[in-house]
Amino acid sequence: MQQVLIVGRRRDAQTLVTALQDAGVMHVVPLSSGPLASSAVAGGSSDERKTAERLLARAESTIAELGLRRPLGALPSVGEDEWESAVEVAAAPSAQLARELGDVRADVDAARTYGDVVRALAELASGLDRSRRMAVLPFVLPKNEGVGELERVLRQDLEERFALDTRVVGNVTAGVVVALARERDKARAALGKARIGELRLPGRFEGMPLSQAASELAVVAKSGDEQLQRLEAQRTQLAEQHGARLFAARDALVDQVAVYDVQGLAARGKYSIVLRGFVPDDRVPALRSTLDGFGDAVSYELTPADEHHGEEVPVELKNRGYFQRMEPLLGLFPPPRYGTFDPTPIIGVFFPFFFGFVIADIAYGLLLLWLGITLANMARAGRPLVIGLMGVTVPPVTLGNVAYIVKWMAGWSILWGFLTGEFFGTLLEHMHVFYIPGHGEGGLIPILFPRLETSFVSVVLVVSLAFGIIQVIWAWLIRIQLTARHGHKHHMWEAIGMLGGLIGLIFLSYQYLQGGFGVLGNVGNPLNLIMYLGFAVFLLGLVMARVPLMILELISNGGALLSYSRLFAVGLASAVLARLATDTGWSLYELYGPIGAVLGIIVGLLIHVIAVLFTIIGHVLQPLRLNYVEFLTRTGFYEGSGRRYSPFRRLSTDR
Repeated sequence: MQQVLIVGRRRDAQTLVTALQDAGVMHVVPLSSGPLASSAVAGGSSDERKTAERLLARAESTIAELGLRRPLGALPSVGEDEWESAVEVAAAPSAQLARELGDVRADVDAARTYGDVVRALAELASGLDRSRRMAVLPFVLPKNEGVGELERVLRQDLEERFALDTRVVGNVTAGVVVALARERDKARAALGKARIGELRLPGRFEGMPLSQAASELAVVAKSGDEQLQRLEAQRTQLAEQHGARLFAARDALVDQVAVYDVQGLAARGKYSIVLRGFVPDDRVPALRSTLDGFGDAVSYELTPADEHHGEEVPVELKNRGYFQRMEPLLGLFPPPRYGTFDPTPIIGVFFPFFFGFVIADIAYGLLLLWLGITLANMARAGRPLVIGLMGVTVPPVTLGNVAYIVKWMAGWSILWGFLTGEFFGTLLEHMHVFYIPGHGEGGLIPILFPRLETSFVSVVLVVSLAFGIIQVIWAWLIRIQLTARHGHKHHMWEAIGMLGGLIGLIFLSYQYLQGGFGVLGNVGNPLNLIMYLGFAVFLLGLVMARVPLMILELISNGGALLSYSRLFAVGLASAVLARLATDTGWSLYELYGPIGAVLGIIVGLLIHVIAVLFTIIGHVLQPLRLNYVEFLTRTGFYEGSGRRYSPFRRLSTDR
């Protein structure tokens, strides 16, 4: 990454910034301090910016009101002098339509909610709601509840100077209290004492006499849906008529506002403007070509970005092929700081590998492969994935990467499934396709990794821990390399000490399991020598780093190694549930013949589906957790995040 400093004439500021936008390679950052600090744009440019921002907001709101989707293909050309007319010709009728649609929808909702109740209340009022001498207070209660208490309170407060009538409407009781107009407040107070609220209609119906409201709601109930359809048709016609030009104007306004934003990041003198930013090495020629076109009017300087102080240096990941498609696995986090390392290749290999180790079932893998192919086909067709229950929409580009990852997860699941001999659990073992050498009646393919066998469980556990040893030691090696490169000696010695301590712990555990504490004193044993050397390196790191808490941290890192037993535990639980489902179905077939076979398929599939639904999240999260927590934490990945490279360019070309 190259840092670039550009100096130009102030009167050419907009031309220069627009040229940089056309080049689309420079990540612009503000000049944060000193005599060349950035400041807000003022004067005529400020007014122009406000106009552009106002038009952009107007265009965005109009697009939302019309429910527009970006049309396929090229958009028409809209010149700067046409921006306002292109927006306003659609915005004014769109705003009017939006208001009318909102009013009609509110009326239709009111008619559906209150229509029957208000009609009953109007009949109960019998025209008294229009009288100046009488007060009519409508109310609604749960069916047959509270009427007696209301009547008691009314008699207590108004004696005989009231009338109360009710009618059951569906699941509620609608009623009216009629009193003298001068005693309206007393009647309302009585309703309050009985814990009953006076019915107030929404929107334009509030305050209407009941008979008028009933009449209006009846009209809405009859013609409201037709009005909605008519207005929706008008909106569709308006969208078709102005949509393409509206999007073209919006895109141009987005680019124009971006130009003003970048001008705000520049430092300005009386006659000059200064811009600062970063450009990837492979895009420097494009920047030079743009700036050289200004001749002597622009001066610029390029210097290599300082990787030792990379807090503000943007990061562009340079993965290709397989690893580029795996980048979404780290999409939840900011990019790594410039000058550190990109963990995508490591996570991209270990996550699907661990997932396959946990699932290890050919049938489940084939189902995942089908899912991955389906998602890939949707992405190729340009269709997003809409998850309605969660309100999530996955765009086609992201969906394509997800499909790619799912297919690799499926591939490792199938490969491990061949090693474990599992196809919906033990189905192919029952059919003598797979067999455990030395067990049963034989078959076609020997099972090389029989994780369901009691005698083999310890091997599965050791393999899981071996994965942890590889990852955690690798993490500390990365930490040593990074701290040494940046000259952080204390952290380097801490990492060296932790690596030595972990190696010592690993060999201590192995030797203890082989012969107890008695073997540890055998100085002639080369494994003991490695253990002693590891602990010696740990003590050296402890002294050089001056971090006494490394002793506790060493225990924590030992726990990190043991965390990889999750792969063993979760995988074994998955296999046991799959075997339970298949063995249940197979036993029904053996007991009841053909009828039992049909019953067994239904029961077995049901158990498989339930097991997958309840465990699939854990099967995904546990491998992710080991990579995110146990591995990345020890590399120092979370101690400093970087900025994503976001070049200043015409955004409309990316839409």
